[in-house]
Amino acid sequence: MKKEEYYTSNEMKGRCNLQDAMNTTRDKLNLGSFNEDDFDVVPLTIRDERIPPEFDNYRIVHITDIHLGQWINETRLHGVVDMVNNLDPDMIAITGDYLSYQTKYVGQLAKCLKPLRANDVILSVLGNHDHWTDPTKIKQELSKCNIINLENEVYTLHRDGAKLQVAGIDSVTEGKDDMNKVKSQLEENVGAIMLVHEPDFADTTAQYDEFILQLSGHSHGGQITLPKIGTPIRGKNFIKYPAGLYKTRNLNHYTNRGVGTNTFWLRIKCPPEITNIRLKSR
Repeated sequence: MKKEEYYTSNEMKGRCNLQDAMNTTRDKLNLGSFNEDDFDVVPLTIRDERIPPEFDNYRIVHITDIHLGQWINETRLHGVVDMVNNLDPDMIAITGDYLSYQTKYVGQLAKCLKPLRANDVILSVLGNHDHWTDPTKIKQELSKCNIINLENEVYTLHRDGAKLQVAGIDSVTEGKDDMNKVKSQLEENVGAIMLVHEPDFADTTAQYDEFILQLSGHSHGGQITLPKIGTPIRGKNFIKYPAGLYKTRNLNHYTNRGVGTNTFWLRIKCPPEITNIRLKSR
């Protein structure tokens, strides 16, 4: 729960100025259109005996790291929302970093995310960039979209008398995480899914037998993938688990590459991702 310092106020101002300059250039060159082929829909099947039979074939669509106001603009985010809805999810999970640095884009969030549709629920956690921007305003916009933001809380799904828990941890980077609070709400011997922005939190999640799956973002997959090396760019809280599927003890954990980018709008063999998850009861 220790907050980690990232940028000074001057560094933050410089990043805002760079963001404005890149947006201005893109708009002048008409480079902000949506192309579905830019995004990789990744299928993921999770098989586990802790998944109740009633939740067999349950569909979760996971997106993360939107960073609206950077490479992702309103046009592209509307397109991402359409792609998510076309997958007909039972639950949508969004694991933070809605914005980057500037509050002037916060009003676009509800406009873009309000059309999201899930059969059961849309759940969210905040990331470090949300806390650096304006977490109160971001949560207000999410509420307008019927998106439930979990702040060290547990939400319980019900289906034909069976239960599946979904926990949400607030930003580890900002020291907002409180696993003890989550633990106090968990029902023993009932399977659970963890939503947390920072993927390396999996080492903590794995200590609790209820957790079947953790979904995270934060890393953008490093934005660059190299043959035989994988992800060369790693940082705080995504050193161990920067991209893809991992297994720690009995926990499956997945790091989504994100739909957006931050500061540098460059990806090499690391396309933006929408994860299409199917739960299977053994």
